[in-house]
Amino acid sequence: MKKTTYILAIALLLTIIVPSFVAQAQPYGKGIYNANVPYGTQTALSISTNGNVSIPITPVSSGALATGTSTVTVTSTDVVGYKLYVRALTNTNLNNLGALLPASANGAPAPLATNTWGYNTDATANFVGMELADTLIRTLNAPASTGDVTTLTYGIRVDLAKPAGKYINTVIYTAVPSTD
Repeated sequence: MKKTTYILAIALLLTIIVPSFVAQAQPYGKGIYNANVPYGTQTALSISTNGNVSIPITPVSSGALATGTSTVTVTSTDVVGYKLYVRALTNTNLNNLGALLPASANGAPAPLATNTWGYNTDATANFVGMELADTLIRTLNAPASTGDVTTLTYGIRVDLAKPAGKYINTVIYTAVPSTD
């Protein structure tokens, strides 16, 4: 009988000495998610550009190339990130009172053909043609709470066959939050 009493007393003593740990947690909807976004708040996304792009050019018979840049800044608190798209609004031609300069037929970056225009995101001499459908130009898989800048370089190559003037088109940038 004595042996049983000692074993029971030792088991009871261990139970009393071992502290119990209580987990502490923030209430639902409180705290910080992914180290920088307050949990439970709505995410925000905004987009801005530096305005119109002007590309002065003096044509030559063999075709002159000129470029101009546009910067697009996306600010987002979405922890999954965002996607940035570009497209032409209603047509892909630059228009100068009816004189048209078509978008490049380049589906992949390549030098511009004479009397065409295009864009790139890597500041090289290779361009792709603008499309009417949204074209993905940037993906960011993290918040951009201080603003993420994408620079597009627009290029035109013209010869003396095109009349002088102001060739214009409207380009749309669209930023959307990424989803899971």
